Amino acid sequence: MNCTDEAVEKPVRLSDVKESRTARVVRVGGNGPLRRRILEMGIVKGTEVYVEKYAPLRDPMELIVKGYHVSLRVAEAEQITVDQVR
Repeated sequence: MNCTDEAVEKPVRLSDVKESRTARVVRVGGNGPLRRRILEMGIVKGTEVYVEKYAPLRDPMELIVKGYHVSLRVAEAEQITVDQVR
């Protein structure tokens, strides 16, 4: 087991992370304009992302990335693999 100060669970899709949880980006999938847009929003490998809330019908989701509020469609969030941080 790692001797880090945070416990990390197995990788999951960002769209599967529950509200009020923090996750660390492992991989940004997709291709073309979608992937470029996600990377331009600051969602890059190693970045911590806080899932603030989901809209009432679960789409879109609101994230906090590097101190900024970002809205992302759940279908787009499925392209992002993260480790959940406890």
